Amino acid sequence: MDATIRGHQGFVIVMRYLKRRGPFCRTCGIATHREMTSDTLWQGWWGIPSMIVNPIVMLFNIPQRLKINKLAEPLPGAPGTPMDTGKPVYLRPTIVGLLIPAVLIALLFTLLKDDPEFAKAGDCVHNSSPLAMSGLNDNNPDVKVVPCSDPQADARVVGRADDTTDGEAECRKYPDADSYFTYKRGSDKYLLCLTSLKPRPKLTFTP
Repeated sequence: MDATIRGHQGFVIVMRYLKRRGPFCRTCGIATHREMTSDTLWQGWWGIPSMIVNPIVMLFNIPQRLKINKLAEPLPGAPGTPMDTGKPVYLRPTIVGLLIPAVLIALLFTLLKDDPEFAKAGDCVHNSSPLAMSGLNDNNPDVKVVPCSDPQADARVVGRADDTTDGEAECRKYPDADSYFTYKRGSDKYLLCLTSLKPRPKLTFTP
């Protein structure tokens, strides 16, 4: 039966698309599918484009495998020796390759969930800058999102505005706001209007 089993290799920015065309007998088709899938599971994730391409390649192979499964077993005494199908993919060491995207997604989520770029009203933040909570303007804040139950939480976000850094104007809309955080890099900019969760020290200036 004619079928095409595909594989993928991804190395940073270099990608290779592999394919093996039939016709296959049942055992040869199963063996080829298992081998290609097993190799793809650990060779196909090592690049950002490959993180998208690799699952598509493996999904493409599913209908091909279903077609192969419908074939009859080779007849005893038939010419040629059918390939050994080998172990199912889920019993091979390369199955741990499925953990690669899961670990990368979990790592990405961990990194992004603390990023103030994704903060919204109701979230709490902590500024680990030495000037935090001093009452002075902090031009180099080190802000991250933290749970509001965290003792480190310095302020709660009461409002957010994108495409602007005019905190004086925007945060007037929020009576509880007593400070703000702004971010600008290139054309990307936003601000968070904040209300303090901790008392700020009173500053005394002496001549």
